Amino acid sequence: MSDKENKTTLPPGQNYPVPEAKQDDAGLGSVRIHNNVISVIAHEAADRVPGVVELSGTLVDGLADIIGKKPRDRGIRVAVESENTITVELTVVLEYGVNIPETCGKLQAEVRQAVEDMTGKVVQAVNVSVQGLRRTEAGTAEG
Repeated sequence: MSDKENKTTLPPGQNYPVPEAKQDDAGLGSVRIHNNVISVIAHEAADRVPGVVELSGTLVDGLADIIGKKPRDRGIRVAVESENTITVELTVVLEYGVNIPETCGKLQAEVRQAVEDMTGKVVQAVNVSVQGLRRTEAGTAEG
């Protein structure tokens, strides 16, 4: 079986679980962390990075905004690579004028650290796609 056949990419809003954590020697049971929880962790981490204006979602996310639902996993996809390894994909809008590679590097580091600290999972990669730029004072988007 190839790596692509093992990888599971979930669309925003799906609640498929990350594979179970291994049981410890005390026999306490297992812990399951759903991908939507990882998405919330990534979203909160992204909010702490200066220059990140928003996580940008899909057309479905846009329709959810129209009817008043604001998903916390907007612009975030979690791919399960193996039992304990994941990849996080982010689609973002950055503030116009920031150094894009530097801001994305800070975003990648912040998300990786937060997800690994809170879940115990290994984050293989945090892939960032910059979808647009926005002048925050004028509120107009470019890109």
